[in-house]
Amino acid sequence: MRTTRVLGAGLAAVALVLAACGSDDGNGDDDANAEAPAASADDDGGDGDDDGNGDAPEPAEIRLWLNGPDTPDSMRDWLVDAFEEQNPGSTLVIEEQQWEGLMDRLTTSLGSTSETPDVVEVGNTQAPTFTTVGAFSDITDLLPELGGDDLLEGFVEAGSAEGRTYAVPLYAGSAYVFYRTDLFDASGLDVPTTMEEFVDAAITLKEDNADVANFSGFWLPGQDWRDGAAFLWDAGGDFAVEENGEWVGALSTPESQAGLELVQRLFEEASGAPRDGNEAEPEVPFCADEIGMMLRPGWVRWSIDNEEIGCPDMMENVGVFALPGSDGQPAPVLLGGSNIAVSANSQNQELATNLVRLILSDDFQRQYPENGLTPAKVSLADGLGDDEFAQATIEAVSNAKLTPAAAAWASVEGSRILEDLFVAIANGGDIEQLASDADAAISAQLN
Repeated sequence: MRTTRVLGAGLAAVALVLAACGSDDGNGDDDANAEAPAASADDDGGDGDDDGNGDAPEPAEIRLWLNGPDTPDSMRDWLVDAFEEQNPGSTLVIEEQQWEGLMDRLTTSLGSTSETPDVVEVGNTQAPTFTTVGAFSDITDLLPELGGDDLLEGFVEAGSAEGRTYAVPLYAGSAYVFYRTDLFDASGLDVPTTMEEFVDAAITLKEDNADVANFSGFWLPGQDWRDGAAFLWDAGGDFAVEENGEWVGALSTPESQAGLELVQRLFEEASGAPRDGNEAEPEVPFCADEIGMMLRPGWVRWSIDNEEIGCPDMMENVGVFALPGSDGQPAPVLLGGSNIAVSANSQNQELATNLVRLILSDDFQRQYPENGLTPAKVSLADGLGDDEFAQATIEAVSNAKLTPAAAAWASVEGSRILEDLFVAIANGGDIEQLASDADAAISAQLN
């Protein structure tokens, strides 16, 4: 069993790292500067609410943090209804969090017995940081019931430490290319099958639509390192590698330099997106006729095909394909997605575990592929269907990658090293010097 000092000291260490980097949005909770309180002694994932007689737990309000719009309202409504039906007298409150600044909010809230949510969604690249400091309850014994070997293996690994599991997959989603079929026809372009053809098509689209303000042959906002990662990896580079038991930045290798040079070329010759912008709300420039191609998760389809925020009439001119790599196979795009975990400080351990069971149920997980995302269970992936969107998803996942498997990787993301690097590249900075500086910063965070 983890001692109370592990959680308090561990989260305090995470908080110190993030504080040293500076908060990225100032949206931390009111007690953001307080020392993380110690965990309760019952932090092993047991039935914290059980009265010892095997009876049902006392009814309570359960708070679930879900991040961004990936889990749509229809799924949230289903989850609330099903949970409250299965747990009479209890209520489920879903609180949406933004990905921006999430590390700060998780660090603060998970360390508080009074403020912690009971169950949290955490990015798959962020999970290792929290599993190694005792922030989540141990749910190893529950793993077979939740799906066992049917669960996405890489996500289970991201949520495990020292042979124990603390977070399980929620969903996955690899990005693929959305493109305007009418603009391809006007420029005489075929769907590219290699990286070289893709870059040429992006530049051609930009040139052929030069009369459209802010037009992007390939839309790549300056901060978008997550999509930029595909070009880095396709060239054989990486953000960091493990050497002699330590993680070090790897952006200065010849392969990484080649990938970053291609990213800079796309910024300069193919993208009209803001050099300091992020990848949020891509449907806005797309529906404004400002995008020829964009590399986005499958859920963007539903943003475009939405009367309130999108442009459903344009769907007849939307095509998709997996980003092609230099070898003609799908390029190694970032495998995005999330894990789900019970807060070790939750005072409602049994009810929180019941919620995790429901979230990993087939009935709930089947709804993710209906919304363009890969479910936590491999056996349910056929729910993606067989249309071009499903095919692009499957092809993209076939060669997708995760960020470096370093326990402190979330600190790299929280420090915004990569956003700053890509903005500097977008603005024409010297890649060799920028990469060297970023390597030093990454190595410091990881060690």
